[in-house]
Amino acid sequence: MSSITQVVNLVEDKLKILLENYTFLKEENELLYKKIAGLETQIVKEKQNFNEIEKQYQLLKIAKTIEGSKEDSRETKLKINALIREIDACIVQLSE
Repeated sequence: MSSITQVVNLVEDKLKILLENYTFLKEENELLYKKIAGLETQIVKEKQNFNEIEKQYQLLKIAKTIEGSKEDSRETKLKINALIREIDACIVQLSE
């Protein structure tokens, strides 16, 4: 009888340890999911910031070219032409 009691106690102890490990891992998993969500939000913000800076850079390049700089003048002309085509397309859509 005493050996059965010992086995039952041993099983109970192991179950307690497993339950504690499960609880710990579950809490750690929740923390990691929260951290991932925060990092994903930060990535989205950084991408938006990058895109905004990229647009500002392109505008600065255009401004420098219009200013009289010979560098990137071809790119600027192409960009201006593309903008004019977009405006024309918008005008056509509005007139329909």
